Amino acid sequence: MEGESRLRVLLDNISSYLSILSSTDKLSSNPGHKYYTRGEEIAKLLMPFLDNLVVSNASPNELLSKGFEELSQYLDELRENFESWKPLSSRIFYVLRIESLASKLRESSLEVFQLLKLLPVDLVSPSCEDCIELVKLMGREEVSYTIDLALIDQRKGLELTTEVLVKIAESVGLRSNQDILIEGVLLANLKENAEFAENNKEAEFIDGLISLITQMHDYLGNIKQSDSQLPSDFYCPLSLELMTDPVIVGSGQTYERAFIEQWFDMGLMVCPKTRQALSGTSLAPNFTVKAFIANWCESNNVNPPDPMELIHSTQPFPLLVGSGSSGYLPLPVMDDTLKCNHIESVAATKWEELRQVLTRSASAPGIVSEMASKDKRSTNVVAAAATSLRRIRDPWIIIPVTIKETESSSSMEAEVKKLIKELESSSLDAQREATSQIRILTRNSIDHRPVFVRCGAINSLVNKLYSKDERIQEDAATCLLNFTLNVNYVITSSEATEPFIHVLKTGNIEAKANVATTLVSLSRTQENKRKIVEAGAIEPLVELMGHGSQAAKKDAATALFNLLQRNREKEKVIKAGGIRYLVKMMDPAGGLVERAVVVLANLANVPQAKMEIRDEGGIPLLVELVELGSPRGKENAAAALCLLCMDSSRFCNTVIREGAIPPLVALTRSGTARAKEKAKSLLKYFEAVKQENQENQRRS
Repeated sequence: MEGESRLRVLLDNISSYLSILSSTDKLSSNPGHKYYTRGEEIAKLLMPFLDNLVVSNASPNELLSKGFEELSQYLDELRENFESWKPLSSRIFYVLRIESLASKLRESSLEVFQLLKLLPVDLVSPSCEDCIELVKLMGREEVSYTIDLALIDQRKGLELTTEVLVKIAESVGLRSNQDILIEGVLLANLKENAEFAENNKEAEFIDGLISLITQMHDYLGNIKQSDSQLPSDFYCPLSLELMTDPVIVGSGQTYERAFIEQWFDMGLMVCPKTRQALSGTSLAPNFTVKAFIANWCESNNVNPPDPMELIHSTQPFPLLVGSGSSGYLPLPVMDDTLKCNHIESVAATKWEELRQVLTRSASAPGIVSEMASKDKRSTNVVAAAATSLRRIRDPWIIIPVTIKETESSSSMEAEVKKLIKELESSSLDAQREATSQIRILTRNSIDHRPVFVRCGAINSLVNKLYSKDERIQEDAATCLLNFTLNVNYVITSSEATEPFIHVLKTGNIEAKANVATTLVSLSRTQENKRKIVEAGAIEPLVELMGHGSQAAKKDAATALFNLLQRNREKEKVIKAGGIRYLVKMMDPAGGLVERAVVVLANLANVPQAKMEIRDEGGIPLLVELVELGSPRGKENAAAALCLLCMDSSRFCNTVIREGAIPPLVALTRSGTARAKEKAKSLLKYFEAVKQENQENQRRS
């Protein structure tokens, strides 16, 4: 009876969930909409089976009954979260929460379908196998993986690419500069609450998110300024448009009147830029800035926009739309380390085929036929792993924690041993499932990783790097990457080096990218550097630097930088075409300029590298970086030019012709200590060449 009761509760919750999604027009505007859609698809797959059980009066066994209870709980939580969404809640925390629930629902539904397979055939029509395949194709985690990797890169001091920032913004629904500023304010409040509660771990996590949000805002501002050549003080930090009626708020910041008034109307009593609490909404006209803007507009023949037209436009100021005549900001090519376009396309096609089969074969009455007649919602197919999350005081404040915190060490060890045994199975399906599960567990929890090490998972995973199955090889590479994120288990494994290089040479683009990230960690120790070079890593890393994703290029360049200790390694990079790829990476639009110039500066002492940097057009880019780059970029560009010009009047003359003297003089006054030193050395070289040229002229 208890099992039947749980079955009916599940049916009721499914009905409520589907009803709330279909009866509202708020789904598309909800930042977690794709996860709710996945929940909807799972619910629709379950309905025919559940209705058949009710009609047959079958009594579910204890395991199946518990599965129904779990599914019911997750669907109910998803419904509650959907109904309680408020625009002034943190989108990042909300999406992470919904992603976690959707992942739990997915895993629980897979277990239930496996149990349903054990029932008599007449009770499990349509096919459970097809449903299991469909649920697997739906995908799992996306956002938390991307955010965690970005936070790890931040802690390492690595520069985040615009690709990563745009990916995160798109994933959580931050589609305008105003959305980004609102998210920053909400996160700042949450951080303050965490600090007040002396929750340092939570405060640190939120602080990393605030840094991501700040970089998104800066990215938009830089794009706007470079496109319009508009002085930074002339555009409104909220609208990113030229101001016509600038006003000053209590924090001292200046905004366009119409936009800051709209901000206050939303109930946001803080300065958008500084996030400082404001005591009132009084606005003081900024006549000085207004006069400067008027003069600039007149001198440049510019008509400022009408702020009211911008506010009432149906098109906001988007971060994530294609470039074109509309003036929208460009959308970088999204290069997801967790998915392959080919696999996604195949999976989406199979999803539709199986879904049609199930719709045709569904025989249960009532809600099933009603669901089949509704318009289909698209389902994004991705491959990744879900992060378990827990609530704290605010319902949208969540931080990563261990999966299944109540699980005992012994039961975890038994599960791990079972997975390792499946790795050695002759069945490719079993191997795929095992590597996928290990990927989830090693990704989600630091505490699980020592268990895998004790049970001997490292060697088994290393062996799978030689698998001819693309998915197994990729998942094994990702598992080993997870170990190197914070634990040096693989670093001392001499058996791992050659398999890693094998993946670099033969794997798909995602597997190669994951290995490159792993090699960044491995190449920090002297012993590993030698092993990696001897295993033949230089050439495939150069190839990845030329043809990988933006993230893969960055990691490949970083690994190469760590490995280039002797001219022997540097000559291999040059011979493999590394200079050409590095010069291409200096395109500012790619976000890899500083990484590229660091490696170029390391290579520039080799005669062949000097010639190729010149022939590939690298000198003008280095000069431009000295003038317009970040402090660190200017420093490394000056160092590279210094090596090129040392003892070479020909290179000195080439650099001088590119207009290097004025920015170098400026660098001697305002650069870092190392940048000043390199700039002064270059100017001395130029002076010596000038005197040499004058002497030659006198002689002739």
